Amino acid sequence: MLIGCPREIKPQEFRVGLTPMAAAEAIAHGHSVVVEAGAGSGSGFDDDQYLDAGAVVADTAEEVFATADLIVKVKEPQPAERARLRDGQILFTYLHLAPDPDQAADLLASGATCIAYETVTDVAGSLPLLAPMSEVAGRLAPQVGAWTLQKANGGRGVLLGGVPGVGPGRVVVIGGGVVGTNAARVAAGMGADVTVLDRSLPRLRYLDDTFGALFRTRYANAGNMAELIPMADLVIGAVLIPGAAAPKLMTRDDLATMKPGAAIVDVAIDQGGCFETSRATTHDDPIYDVDGIMHYCVANMPGAVARTSTLALSNATLPYLLALADKGWRRACSDDPHLLNGLNVHAGKVIHPAVAEALGMESVPADSVV
Repeated sequence: MLIGCPREIKPQEFRVGLTPMAAAEAIAHGHSVVVEAGAGSGSGFDDDQYLDAGAVVADTAEEVFATADLIVKVKEPQPAERARLRDGQILFTYLHLAPDPDQAADLLASGATCIAYETVTDVAGSLPLLAPMSEVAGRLAPQVGAWTLQKANGGRGVLLGGVPGVGPGRVVVIGGGVVGTNAARVAAGMGADVTVLDRSLPRLRYLDDTFGALFRTRYANAGNMAELIPMADLVIGAVLIPGAAAPKLMTRDDLATMKPGAAIVDVAIDQGGCFETSRATTHDDPIYDVDGIMHYCVANMPGAVARTSTLALSNATLPYLLALADKGWRRACSDDPHLLNGLNVHAGKVIHPAVAEALGMESVPADSVV
């Protein structure tokens, strides 16, 4: 199979879908690889490294899309990229289709087979291809939240760790999954006073048993939210429903209960955001103000640390990429029901039921197309 990796064109996206090491692995399996010139530069991989791995370096994205059987990327294809997809081509990347009907319409029109990293599952019911970026985004969230809180950025001017004689900032993390756990660990490590909210009692027990007094846990209900949000200097939204739009956990009215200059970091913005007032921003202009509350809603947070993110993502995606290339997508998905869960769109039809529900469309059973 000919595997193609174009350069990411989403604003301020520096990651790359295929590292030179991953390209070498694919070539060792008997496949060919074509990479767009400069695709890896943002992550510290130059064209010579891909050439040394045995890949071909193409001058343009058009060449990559026109020749490759399987396109591997990081972010959802942008309009110009969607126009280059063709019937029968395989696209393997993050899609986040639930809040993006325009992308969904273009993918359906292309006839391509689109497999989304964020809905591939594993035997534990977790999301192995989302997890590494969730870890990165979770660990970044307190860091960018602390920056947002600086007075020069419109924030309260609170140092999360405090200093002797001055108490630490208060952080509320909504969601105790991969993002929330990593956010809480880093925020607590910065010296903040941290509380994690979640609706799963087993998850709360796990967090309590694992981290002890490092941070507190509370059950996520309206009463606890109403108590904690007004005291918070920083609120981190870290909830996810696989394939579906993120639930809205705070309304605009809730902002009125917060301290002036408090900060919100919405890590769920890729899935539409978990705060009513969230809208996607970029690394170029990451912060905006709603009613005196500073919002950080960058839709590709891990792109800020592209080297770490690319390596972590490649570690997770490579086995699935090789399965798709070695077996073809039908057999690979038939052999692995967890990879089949990643199938979002095929031949003009929506396959994943949560994606279809979010888009107001009908889904086709996955086992009917493999």
